[in-house]
Amino acid sequence: MDAKGHISILGGGTAGLGVGFYAKQKGLAFDIFEAGDRVGGNCRTYARGEFRLDSGAHRFHDKDREITETVKNLLGDDLFRIHVPSKIYHHGKLIDFPLSPLNLLKKLGPVTFTRAALQVLRLRFQGKKEHANFESFALQTYGRILADKFLLNYSEKLWGAPCNRLSTVIAGTRMKGLNLKTFLTEAFLGSRSKTTHLEGSSFYYPKGGIATIADKLGDFCGPETIHLNQKITKIRHDGKQIRAIEINGAREIAVSEVASTLALDYFLEIMDPRPPEEIMVLKKGLRFRNIVLVAVFLEQNSVTDAATIYFPDEEFHFSRVYEPRNRYAQMAPAGKTSLVAEIPCQPEDAFWKTLSDQELIDGVTKKLSAIGWIKPGTISGSAVYRVENAYPILETGYEQKVKRINDYLANFSNLNLSGRNGKFVYSWIHDMMRFGKTLIDKF
Repeated sequence: MDAKGHISILGGGTAGLGVGFYAKQKGLAFDIFEAGDRVGGNCRTYARGEFRLDSGAHRFHDKDREITETVKNLLGDDLFRIHVPSKIYHHGKLIDFPLSPLNLLKKLGPVTFTRAALQVLRLRFQGKKEHANFESFALQTYGRILADKFLLNYSEKLWGAPCNRLSTVIAGTRMKGLNLKTFLTEAFLGSRSKTTHLEGSSFYYPKGGIATIADKLGDFCGPETIHLNQKITKIRHDGKQIRAIEINGAREIAVSEVASTLALDYFLEIMDPRPPEEIMVLKKGLRFRNIVLVAVFLEQNSVTDAATIYFPDEEFHFSRVYEPRNRYAQMAPAGKTSLVAEIPCQPEDAFWKTLSDQELIDGVTKKLSAIGWIKPGTISGSAVYRVENAYPILETGYEQKVKRINDYLANFSNLNLSGRNGKFVYSWIHDMMRFGKTLIDKF
């Protein structure tokens, strides 16, 4: 790479801002082109009167010590660690998430718990196995009882595909503590060992909402480097280099180095000349999941004490609900609170395409009222927000498709991909920063 080359960063979400952050630290020239009217991409905070809510149940995970320290230094007193648990709503009960044997015993009852525990322990003694898909992984790792109750229905709802078509990558690490050691530890030590082996209830969160991270990154990059309402509509190339970008279907800008955080399928779609047909066929196999957010503002002090509540049961069309004030009290006025339900969907689904905002609101409030979370006469307002390309759908075989596409794009010597959607990986805010640092370290 030419260290002296100017970097055109496509996309002003946290991934693009991360590239800009490290470019500026290194003294490299760059410009960020963002299609929206503000930075942050899908990591943003909405305001409705005195209420604030994020575009999802966001949090900043302390998973990369170097990145954590960087973000802490950037935000200063605006970033703080909170200790708020997550829960699973199942048949009227709130169960700890990540799952804990002691809590499962209490909530499932001794008979169901014993059957589930025996399944888990029996599977542990069988040794590790290779799994072709997430369904196989879930059943062989947690047993039929726990998988059916907490994993399979939820995962299909979240990702929009049968679990036998989902990659094992979606399993993540948040349930890895549910093993023989934790069963025995909690069985003998009880509450003294509770949650010490599990991750999930402690994380960082910024004052004012998750958008504060993007705003601070934008401030560091400098307003002169960020160009809003600038949608990339063409990628001009000669087969070896990206030569220019077209903006808003009109203006063309010559480029030196390019860092793209655009959704991978969209990037391929706007390339000119068009990529080979085999690449375009692979592109069709890359799908993204959208999310509809339904917010309900309440004249209640609070509803739960949880950061996020997951809803695996089929009777609920939303995947999770979060209460913003449990992350930061000023996300709601004093004495009031709000609930935000996430409905994962595809562009062709009724939730995204045909249902009106009022129909979406009515559907969510009916369900939350039925379980006693919304009291009669306490709703003071509501809102609906739509988030496109919230995350890539990781179906079996996606890695091979992405590799073949990346092999093609590697032919362009001045092209660099970054971000969740640009790299087609399921990742978090700290990963966006790490991607940016790794990219800039190549210069």
